[in-house]
Amino acid sequence: MKTIMLVDDSATMLMSIKSVLTKAGYGVETASHGKEALGKVTGGLRPDLIISDVNMPFMDGITFAREVRKAAGMRFTPILMLTTESEAAKRAEAKAAGATGWLVKPVAPEQLLGVVKQVVPGA
Repeated sequence: MKTIMLVDDSATMLMSIKSVLTKAGYGVETASHGKEALGKVTGGLRPDLIISDVNMPFMDGITFAREVRKAAGMRFTPILMLTTESEAAKRAEAKAAGATGWLVKPVAPEQLLGVVKQVVPGA
């Protein structure tokens, strides 16, 4: 089973996306901000994909992406940013930090699953 880590400070968003992914057969690990998520990764969690919000307390998604790329075995793990932000400068900053792709909230379940299948080998 492929594991996806969701990082978002909105409990509603975490619950909604987790529901879509678990119904599609994925294992889901959640964190409410980048600092918590980074702790899980540095503690040994190796998700097949990370989906992260950009604007969160304690550690934003772009900083999280930059830091997770430094963790052992995480250099090539796909990271999707899922956010209400749509400006090109933020996208460029996220890409430079190591993000693989960008999804704008709200995202339709079929669009989310389509992108997951594109970026996770064998998903």
